[in-house]
Amino acid sequence: MKKTLILLVTILAFVTAVHAQGNGGKRWTAELEGGAVFSGYNDVRIPNASGNLFSLSEDLDIAAKAYYRLRLSYALSRRHELSLLYAPLTLKASGRLPAAVRFMDVLFPQDSDADGIFTFNSYRLTYRYRLVDRSRLRLDIGFTAKIRDAEIALSAPGLSASKANVGFVPLLHLRLAWDWNSKLGLLLEADAAAAKQGRAEDVLLALNWRLSPRAQLRFGYRFVEGGADVDETYNFAWIHYFAVGLAYGF
Repeated sequence: MKKTLILLVTILAFVTAVHAQGNGGKRWTAELEGGAVFSGYNDVRIPNASGNLFSLSEDLDIAAKAYYRLRLSYALSRRHELSLLYAPLTLKASGRLPAAVRFMDVLFPQDSDADGIFTFNSYRLTYRYRLVDRSRLRLDIGFTAKIRDAEIALSAPGLSASKANVGFVPLLHLRLAWDWNSKLGLLLEADAAAAKQGRAEDVLLALNWRLSPRAQLRFGYRFVEGGADVDETYNFAWIHYFAVGLAYGF
């Protein structure tokens, strides 16, 4: 996936370089988000037809952990913007299986001391258009090209199995910013899509605090929810984030 990230960065750099030659200027925003992440439901059955349904978060325990995300955005003009997001995520589960689980055609016996891993790394290239541009209200709409690097693994003494998947997911994008005054405002940001095979949502609701004309501090709640119900895999998860972020324009 490092090659994928390098490719996305190269695309963004090429587009911005070409545009900068045309308008003689640049407008970047760097965002760092971090905080605590923990799991809601996380239901797994692999293969879908012959595996056993179990929960990484209920049959096993997933401890909360720290996380981070990085976003780099470039304004092509007042209404057009590109952004690149790197959002790694790995959650670890452990506990004793309350029932036997067949996962990836490996049978894990009841009462096994098991460890699970849920990885859902995300690489996204987003284009957004400023549909509403007022002094206190801004609405952007667009689309996101997401590359998903996912893995679910389960291990017990003498046993191990994993299912990895890398895929492309197109998402719709929305960003709504409302300023209560010159210092405080609200931000709603979402990538989402749904189809017969599954769904995906990544939604942030945050309070923005403007520290200076260039810097903003952010406090909020984010959730990532969705999954797939296909022949190879059944997995639906809801991940919760308590988020603190810093955005800096240059």
